[in-house]
Amino acid sequence: MAEFPIVSESPLLTFPDAVASLPGSPDEGLPWHYGDPLGEQRAAVTSVAVVDRSNRFVIAIPGDERLSWLHTISSQDVQSLPDGTSAENLSLDLNGRVEHHFVQTDLGGVTWIDTEPDRGPGLLGFLTKMVFWSKAEPRDGNELTVLTLLGPAAGSAQILAVLGLDALPTETYAAVALPGGGFLRRMPWPTEHSYDLLVPREKLAETFTALTDAGARAAGIWAFEALRVADTRPRVGLDTDDRTIPHEARWIGSPAEAGAVHLDKGCYRGQETVARVHNLGKPPRNLVLLHLDGSADGRPEPGEAITAGGRSVGRLGTVVDHHELGPIALALVKRNIAPDTALVVGPCAAAIDPDSVPADDTVQAGRLAVERLRGR
Repeated sequence: MAEFPIVSESPLLTFPDAVASLPGSPDEGLPWHYGDPLGEQRAAVTSVAVVDRSNRFVIAIPGDERLSWLHTISSQDVQSLPDGTSAENLSLDLNGRVEHHFVQTDLGGVTWIDTEPDRGPGLLGFLTKMVFWSKAEPRDGNELTVLTLLGPAAGSAQILAVLGLDALPTETYAAVALPGGGFLRRMPWPTEHSYDLLVPREKLAETFTALTDAGARAAGIWAFEALRVADTRPRVGLDTDDRTIPHEARWIGSPAEAGAVHLDKGCYRGQETVARVHNLGKPPRNLVLLHLDGSADGRPEPGEAITAGGRSVGRLGTVVDHHELGPIALALVKRNIAPDTALVVGPCAAAIDPDSVPADDTVQAGRLAVERLRGR
C-alpha cells in the first residue's frame, strides 16, 4: 500500500500569541486564534484577515484527459472546466452517500484538488485506482498549502503588492497564478470576500508574515469556522455522517450555483440516489443552523444526538462561538421537525434558526409526472 505524507504541525504556531487548536480536533496542528478570536472574526468581515488552513490535503492531477476522467467519477460537471476556474465536487458511494468533498482548480494544464486532511489519503487512493487507461496522473500535491484571505480590504494596494497581482478576480471560482508560485482563487464562502491562496509550502510563513505586515489581521481557524457555520456550509466528516446524501448537506447545484452536484450531467457513481431524491422524494434530513444556550454548563460535542421531547431528531456538527451570534452549531435534523421545536443537545437547550431551514414547497418533476399519469 502506498504511503501518504502527513501534513506536519504548522510553523505559524511559533508566531506571537498563537494558541494551538485542541489535540484530537479536526484542525489539530493549526493556530486556533492569536489572542483575540472575536476580534479576528470581526476583522475578517469588516477589513481583512488571513487564516492558516495548511492542514488541507492537496492533490495534483496532470494529464490531457484529467477533466473528462474526473467528470465520469464525480458529481460535478467539470468536463469543460475552463483554464483558470474552479468548482466544488463530491465523490459518492454506490448508494449516493457522500465520501469526499473537495475543491478543484484547473490551471496551466494541472487540476489541483484540496480536501479535508483526514480524507485526503483516501481520496488520492480512490483516484489512483480509478485511472485505468485514462491520461490522468493523480499524485500528492502537498508542495502547495492553503491560506485564506477574508474581508472587503483583501484587494487593497498593500495586499495586492504582496501577492504580485494588479487586482483580485471578480468572478466566483476564478483562479489566477501567483508570481511566486501557486495560485489564488475566489470562493463564494464563508464570506462575500473570500480568497484561497495555494502557495508553496516552504513559503507559508513568509507569505503569512508579508500579508500581516501589509495590514491583514492574523486570524486563527476559529474565525474561519465561525464564519463557515454562520454561512451554513458543511464540512465533510464533521457536519456529515456515513448516511449523508448531497441533498441533505446543500451540495446540490452547478458551479454557477456554488454547488457540488450538477443535476444535468452524465452518469457517475451514486447518481441514482441523487436523481431519485431530486425527482421523486425529499431528503430525510436538513442541514440547519442551531443557536445554543450560552449559559449552559458546558458545550455539546460534534456527533451528539439532538433530542426533542426525549426523542432523537438529529445529529450535531461543528460547534463554535460567533462574534455576533454567540454559540452556534450546524446540525442535520429530520426534515419534519418544525423550526420552533424546543431542542436539547448535551447540556444545552438549542433552537433552529428559521432562516436556515431550506424551502420545502418545490413540486418535483417526477412526482408531478406521476400525478398527471394518475389523472390528478
